[in-house]
Amino acid sequence: MPAHDELAVRLRSAAGRFVRRLRAERPRHGLTMTQISALFTVANGGGNLTPRRLAEIERIQPPAATRTVAALEERGLVRRAPHPTDGRQIVLSTTPAGEALIVADRQAREAWLAARLAELDEADQAALRAAVAILDRLARA
Repeated sequence: MPAHDELAVRLRSAAGRFVRRLRAERPRHGLTMTQISALFTVANGGGNLTPRRLAEIERIQPPAATRTVAALEERGLVRRAPHPTDGRQIVLSTTPAGEALIVADRQAREAWLAARLAELDEADQAALRAAVAILDRLARA
C-alpha cells in the first residue's frame, strides 16, 4: 500500500475515533444526533433556512426533516416564520433556548478538549497547531 494510502486510512480512522470521543462529551440534553445536527445547521442558517434546504444539507429526506423540525420546535429550540419573499415557504431559526443549548454543547466539548490538550507537552501541542491548519485546508479542498 503506498504511503499516502496508508496515511489516508490512519487519518480517517483517527478522525472518526476523535469525533466519536467528542460526541461522548456532549451534555445530556435528550436530543438525537439528527436533532442536534439539525439544530446546529439551523443556527448556521442565520434565520434564512427552509426545511427543504435543511434536508439537503443534512442529507435526509424532507419528511425526516419535517419530523426533526417538529421535535425541535416542540422543545422550544427552533421557530418557524413566513418566508420573506415566498409565501408558500417558511424559514427556520433558533430560539434563545436553542442558542443556549448550542453554547452549552460547544463549551462542554471544548472544555474536555482543552483539558486533554493541556496534558500534552509543547512539542505535541505545536504539532497539533500545524495539523489544524493542514486539516482546515483539506476540509476546504
